Amino acid sequence: MAQAASAARTVILTVDDDPGVSRAVARDLRRRYGESYRIVRAESGDSALEALRELKLRGDLVAVIVADYRMPQMNGIEFLEQALDVYPGARRVLLTAYADTNAAIDAINVIDLDHYLLKPWDPPEEKLYPVLDDLLEAWRASDHRSVAITKVVGHRWSARSSDVREFLARNQVPYRWYSSDEPEGRRLLAAAGQDDRRLPLVVTPDGTALVEPDDPELAARVGLATTPTAEFYDLVVIGGGPAGLGAAVYGASEGLRTVLVERSATGGQAGQSSRIENYLGFPDGVSGAQLTDRARRQAAKFGAEILTAREVSGLEINGAARTVRFSDGSAIAAHSVILATGVSYRQLASPGLAELTGCGVYYGSALTEAAACSGQNVYIVGGANSAGQAAMHLARGAKSVTLLIRGESLSSSMSHYLVQQITEAPNITVRTCTVVEAAHGANHLEQLTLRDVTSGYTELVDAQWMFVFIGAAPLTDWLEGTVLRDERGFIPAGPDMTPDGQPPKGWELDRPPYHLETNVPGVFVAGDARAESAKRVASAVGEGAMAVMLVHRYLEQS
Repeated sequence: MAQAASAARTVILTVDDDPGVSRAVARDLRRRYGESYRIVRAESGDSALEALRELKLRGDLVAVIVADYRMPQMNGIEFLEQALDVYPGARRVLLTAYADTNAAIDAINVIDLDHYLLKPWDPPEEKLYPVLDDLLEAWRASDHRSVAITKVVGHRWSARSSDVREFLARNQVPYRWYSSDEPEGRRLLAAAGQDDRRLPLVVTPDGTALVEPDDPELAARVGLATTPTAEFYDLVVIGGGPAGLGAAVYGASEGLRTVLVERSATGGQAGQSSRIENYLGFPDGVSGAQLTDRARRQAAKFGAEILTAREVSGLEINGAARTVRFSDGSAIAAHSVILATGVSYRQLASPGLAELTGCGVYYGSALTEAAACSGQNVYIVGGANSAGQAAMHLARGAKSVTLLIRGESLSSSMSHYLVQQITEAPNITVRTCTVVEAAHGANHLEQLTLRDVTSGYTELVDAQWMFVFIGAAPLTDWLEGTVLRDERGFIPAGPDMTPDGQPPKGWELDRPPYHLETNVPGVFVAGDARAESAKRVASAVGEGAMAVMLVHRYLEQS
C-alpha cells in the first residue's frame, strides 16, 4: 500500500499477486524512476483500488498503472477497468504470459490498454524502460496537473452545498467545485465510498473526506483557527465585521492581548459586498472580500488571534473578569469585551421561501452563485446600499436584474452614487411599492408571485434567482439578562442610556458610562449592533477603533 510522502510526487502504481514478482517490478521501477516518481506497490486488485482512491482524495497524480493479468478474485483487466474510473488519464500497462496475449489484445478495445508486456521482461533496459519512458512522456504532454486545494462535491440546488461554498469563499479558503452529476464529481464520491444522497462531500488537501460537515468541523479541517491559545485575554472582540476587525487591529497594535471570535466568516455583511465605492482611500472602489482580507491579515500581523466558526452563547460577569461562553460549553475570559456582532438580513416570511432558501433564494450577496446567474433573470429584494451594490455586480452578466422595493423610491435608503448607477444601467429595472407574495418551485426557485402594495395587483413571474437584502436583525439574543437592549434588540450605549442624566439600572461606578460602553462596565459595543448606529463601513471601523481607546481608559481606572 501507498505510504504518504512529505512532498507529493507523481505515482507509478504496480499490482501483482505474486510477492516475488511484485517486489521485482517495484525494484526495477525504483531503480529507473525512483528519483522523480513515487512507486506504489500492491498485491491485489482490491488493495490497489484502495490505494488509488486514497491518492485521489489526496489530490496526488498517477501517471502509469502496471497490472498483472492473472490475479485471483479480480484479474488485471477487471482491475484496470475500475482504475479507469478513478484515474482516467493514467497510462495502463498489462503484464501477461505468452499464453495470455489474446486477452491482452482484447483489452486494448475493452479498456483502451496502452501497452502489454510479456513476462519475464529481462533485461528491463530493453523491454521495460523504453515502454515506460514513452508512456510517461505521453502522460506529461497531457494536462493532468494536481489540484492541491480543497474540493467540494455537491449539487447546484443543494442548500448546504451552497452554504459550504460561501463559507470557504468568505474565509479565503481556495477550493474547487465539482457537480455530483459530472464525471470528476462522481469519481471523487466513489473514491470516498459515497453516493449523491449525502451532499456536500468536502475533500481537504490532505485527502480527508468530510460528508455534510458543519461549519466548526469544516473550519478546523481546512486550517482555520477555532481554538483559543489562552484562557484569559485583555480584550475579547465578538464579531468579525468592519467594527470587529477595526477593534482587533487597534487592540493588538496597541499592546492588548486580543482575540476576535467570529461565528461564520470575517467581514460581516460588508464582506459580502461586491464593490464598496465610497470608502475612504479607495477612489476606484474595493470589494468587501478584498477589504476583509487586508484587515484580517493586518490584525494577524499585530498578533490578534482570530477564531472562526465559534458560536458565542453567553456573557457572564465574574468580578473584574468578563467570561464569554461558547455553545460547545467552553469559555474564555478577559478584562474587557467589545460587542461587534453586527446584524443579519431579515428573513422573508412569504410562503415557499423557507423551503427554497439556498436553492435559488439567497440572503445576502452569495457571490459564489453570481457566475451561474449569467444570462438569467435575477430579482433582488431591498433598497439599501447592499442591494444596490449586488444589483450592479450581477447586472454585468445577467440578462436582467429587477430591484423590488416596498417604498416609492430608492433615494430615501440608498446612496446617491448608487442610485445614479442603477438608473443608467440598461438591464436594471426598479419596481417600487412591490413585495414578494410567494415563491414557487419543486427543487429550486422557478417562479415568484409579486404584489403591488398600493393597488393589491398580483403578478406571476418566472425567476430562478432571488437575493434578499432587507432589514437588520441584530445578533444579540444571547445577551439576554446581561446587557441592556432596546425593543428591537439593538444595544444602547453611553449617553443613549442616560437621557435623563441618571445612570442605567444596576450601574455601580461613580462615573457615567463611556461613550460606547454598555450598562456593564468594561463591555463596549461598536458597529451595526449599536442602537442608532450609522450602518456604514467607515463608521463601523471608526467605532471599533474608538472602543479600543475607551477600553484603555477603562483598564487604567480599574
